[in-house]
This record gives sequence, structure tokens and C-alpha cells, in this order.
Amino acid sequence: MTPEQTKTADKMKSVKATWDKAPSGPKKDSALKHYQAAEKAHTAKNDAETNKELDAATHALA
Repeated sequence: MTPEQTKTADKMKSVKATWDKAPSGPKKDSALKHYQAAEKAHTAKNDAETNKELDAATHALA
């Protein structure tokens, strides 16, 4: 893995941990959609899209 891929994988773990701790509700539901899109982009090795979706998920939880 490149350093960028490692950074993205760590960010995914961090966002998932934050999502797991969030209370149920519309914010969590919205964040889940972004997280799932990030997983799909990560599988496709699209780091830019993955990071964009992770940022959106983080924002949705805020």
C-alpha cells in the first residue's frame, strides 16, 4: 500500500468508529450512505472519491 492508501484506510477506520458511536437518527443514516459510497470508491482504488465521501460522512455526523 502506498502512504496515501494507508492514510485513506486509517481515515475510513476513524470515520467508522465515529459513526459507530453516533446516536441513531437522520444524521447517522446520512453518514452511512456516504460511508458506503466511500467503501465502494475505496474498492475501486479511487482515493480522491473515497476521501470526498469520508469528509461528507464526517460532516453529516457533525
